[in-house]
Amino acid sequence: MRVVIVTESFPPDVNGVAHCALQTARHLVDRGHAPLVVAPATAAGHGPDALAPCPVVRVPSLPLPGYPQVRVALPSRRVAAAITEHRADIVHLASPFILGVRGMAAAARLGVPAVAVYQTDLAGYARTYVGAGEATAWRRIRSVHAAADRTLAPSSAALHDLEAHGVPRVRLWPRGVDTVRFRPEHRDEVLRRELAPNGELIVGYVGRLAPEKQVELLAGACGLEGVRVVIVGDGPSETSLREALPGAVFLGRRTGDELARIFASLDVFAHTGPFETFCQTVQEAMASGVPVVAPAAGGPLDLVAHGRTGLLVPPRDEAAVRDAVGALAADPALRAAYGAAGRATVEGRTWAAVGDQLIDHYADVLTARTVVAA
Repeated sequence: MRVVIVTESFPPDVNGVAHCALQTARHLVDRGHAPLVVAPATAAGHGPDALAPCPVVRVPSLPLPGYPQVRVALPSRRVAAAITEHRADIVHLASPFILGVRGMAAAARLGVPAVAVYQTDLAGYARTYVGAGEATAWRRIRSVHAAADRTLAPSSAALHDLEAHGVPRVRLWPRGVDTVRFRPEHRDEVLRRELAPNGELIVGYVGRLAPEKQVELLAGACGLEGVRVVIVGDGPSETSLREALPGAVFLGRRTGDELARIFASLDVFAHTGPFETFCQTVQEAMASGVPVVAPAAGGPLDLVAHGRTGLLVPPRDEAAVRDAVGALAADPALRAAYGAAGRATVEGRTWAAVGDQLIDHYADVLTARTVVAA
C-alpha cells in the first residue's frame, strides 16, 4: 500500500502524536509498504529528516503563542500535492486538527479513502485553557472524523466519548510500546544515588509540563518523608511547577535510552493528567517494571489494573495521589508485585503487533470502498 501520513507533529517533536506517527511509518516500511509523511516544519535550526524511515514533506508552520514547542501548520498546497504525487492508496490522519483537516479535505477531493486517528482530547484542553468551548471542540472533532472512512480510538474511554458525541464508524486501535528499550534491566543504581542521595523512594512523572497535565497534584507526594519526586519533561508550566513542588528534581526533556534508564530507575510512576486518550508513558513505566499511580479517567482505565499493576485514583485529587504513593512507599513487596505484573501485561503490546492491526484497518477500509464502487 502507498500511505500518506498527515500528522500534526513529527520528530524531532517529542509527544505522543509524533511518536505514534514515527512508529507507524517504521512499521509500514518494515512490512513492505510505502509511506510518506506530511508534517509541520520544525523550528529553525533543525536539520533534515535523516532518521525518518521514509520521505517527509514539511509544511510551513508557526509556533503556538505561549507554547513554542508546538508548531501549527500554515495553509499550503503541499498536502494535496503530496497525496497526488505519492499516488496514495489511503491517507492516515494523525490527530487531525489543522493540518489533518486539510489532509481530510484533500483526500475527499481526490477520492482517496482516509483513516483518522483520534489522539488529542481537544474538549479537555478547551476546559483547561479557556474554561469553556467544549461544545465547539466536539463540533470540530465530529465534523473532521465524520468525513473519514474510519476513526480509530486509542482506548475504550475515547471510543465511548467519540460515539457519544455522534462520531460514526469508530473502532479501537491501541498503541504499542517498545518492550526492548523499556525494561526492568535498565535500572541504574548510580543514577538512583544521584537522584536520591539519601536513599529516598523515587516517584517519577514523565511528560509535558503544561496546565492540562496537572503535575502540581504531586505536591502532596513531595511532602512525604523519604520520598523524592523526579520530573522529566519541559513546557510552559515548568517555572510555576518548580515553585509548587519543593524538593522535586527537574531533569528537563530526556529521550531514547536515557529516558528508558530513568523509567527503570523509578520506584513508582505517577501520572496526573485527566485528559489522556491513551497515556503512553504509563505503558512505558509498566514495561520498565514500575508500579503506576494514575487517574481513573481516559486511557489509564484500559492500561492500569487497579490493585494488580498499580493504583487508580480519583482525577484532580491531590490527597488521593499522595495516599496512593504513600501506600506503595510503605510496601516494597507490593511495589515489586505490581511492577512484575505490569511488565507481563504489556509484553505482547509491541509496535509490530499494533502496527499489523492498523494495516488490517487500512485493508478493511479499502475493501469497503471497492465494494461501494462496484
